[in-house]
Amino acid sequence: MAIEVKIPAVGESITSGVVSVWHKKSGDFVNEGDALFTLETDKVSTEIVAEKAGVLETKADEGQEVKIGEIVATIDDSKPPPEEKKTEKPAEKKKEPEAEKQRVEEREKKAPPEKGEHLSPAVRRIIEEEHLQPEKISRTGKEGRLTKGDALAAAQERGRTEEKVEAREVQPSADSRFTRKRMSPLRRKIAAQLVMAQQTAAILTTFNECDMSAVQELRAKSQEKFTKKNSVKLGLMSFFIKACVEALKAVPVVNGRIEGEDFVQNNFYDIGVAVGTERGLVVPIVRDADNKNFAELELDIAGFAVKAREGKLKIEDLQGGTFTISNGGVYGSLLSTPILNPPQSGILGMHKIMPRPIVVDGKVEVRPMMYLALSYDHRAIDGKEAVTFLVKVKECIEDPRKLPLDF
Repeated sequence: MAIEVKIPAVGESITSGVVSVWHKKSGDFVNEGDALFTLETDKVSTEIVAEKAGVLETKADEGQEVKIGEIVATIDDSKPPPEEKKTEKPAEKKKEPEAEKQRVEEREKKAPPEKGEHLSPAVRRIIEEEHLQPEKISRTGKEGRLTKGDALAAAQERGRTEEKVEAREVQPSADSRFTRKRMSPLRRKIAAQLVMAQQTAAILTTFNECDMSAVQELRAKSQEKFTKKNSVKLGLMSFFIKACVEALKAVPVVNGRIEGEDFVQNNFYDIGVAVGTERGLVVPIVRDADNKNFAELELDIAGFAVKAREGKLKIEDLQGGTFTISNGGVYGSLLSTPILNPPQSGILGMHKIMPRPIVVDGKVEVRPMMYLALSYDHRAIDGKEAVTFLVKVKECIEDPRKLPLDF
C-alpha cells in the first residue's frame, strides 16, 4: 500500500514552503521516524519524517516550492526491508599473537555496535530529537560506546552540512563588476512574506520616545543579585515585554487580528521576540508572558537565542504569537518602521539608546533616550488606540514601578 507523504501545516500564516534537501532518495528503504527531507518556510526549517517504514518514491525536486497539503512522496509499506548481509565468524584461533590481538581489539572498539545496543537516556533523547543514525556516528566512549558528546557533535556537524547544501554557487560577471547568486529558499520565503504583509494590511506607524534612565538605574542596582539568583542577566527585553503586556491589557484591540470578515480578540499574551540569525529573521514566541516573572522571561529569551543560532528552533516555537517586539537597536538602528508579522495587528520597534538633550521640569538635561515605533494594521486599530498603546509602553518604561517587579 502506498502511503502519501504530504506537506504538513506548519503555522497559521504559512501556506507553502521549499523542499531544500532530500535526506533519502527514490528507491531507498526508510524506517519509521527517518528524516525524509528538510522543509524551509519563511519562519523556520524543519525535518519531515517517515510515518511508516517502506520504499520511498519522491515526487518533488530539491529547491521546489510546495504548498501545504501537497503530496511530495509516497512510501510503499508492502515491500520488505533489504536483507542484511550475514558475515560468518572466523574460527577462533587457539593462540593469537599479542600484536594481532591488540589490532583486533582496536577494530572492535571502533566498530559500530549492533542494533539494539544500550544507549543512555541523554544520548537516546538527542538521537530521537535530531533524527540521527547511531551507526553512522563516530564513537569516543569506552569499548566503542556512544557518548552524549558524540551525539551532540554529530548534530552540530549535520547542521553545518545542511548550511553548505543550501549555499549557492556565486557567479561573477564577465568584467567582475558584480556577482550573482541564487537566494536561499528561506530568504525567498521571507521576501514573499514581507511583500504579502505590505499588500494585505493597511500598515501605519506611530512614533514616540522614552527616557531609559529609570530602567538603566534599576538594572544596575539589581543586576548582581538577579544574575546570582537566576544564572541569567537582567536585560532590557523583559522590561519591554512586561510593558507591552500592560499596554495590551489597556488597549486590547492591538492584541487581536483580522480573519476574513471577522475580528479575533486574543485574551492571552504570547509575545514574539524577533531574533536575527545568519539565515534570516525568526520570531520565537514567549508563551503566556503575563504569567511569567522577569527571570522566566530572560531565560526564555536566552534559550531562544541559542536555539536560533544553532538552527534548532522548532515549528511550535514560532506558532501562535499575538504581538511582536523587534529590537533593531542592537544593530545600531536609530529609527525604523517595522513590518507586521501576519496575522498579528501590531509590532513594536525598539531602537538604539542615545544620550540626547531633553527638557525636564523646565531645564535642559542630557538623558539616555530611545525612539519607539509601533506599526499597526489600520483596518483594525484606530490612530487613537495606537497612540494610547505606545504612550502606555512609554509610561511603564519611564516609571518601572508601574510594572509587576519581582526581583
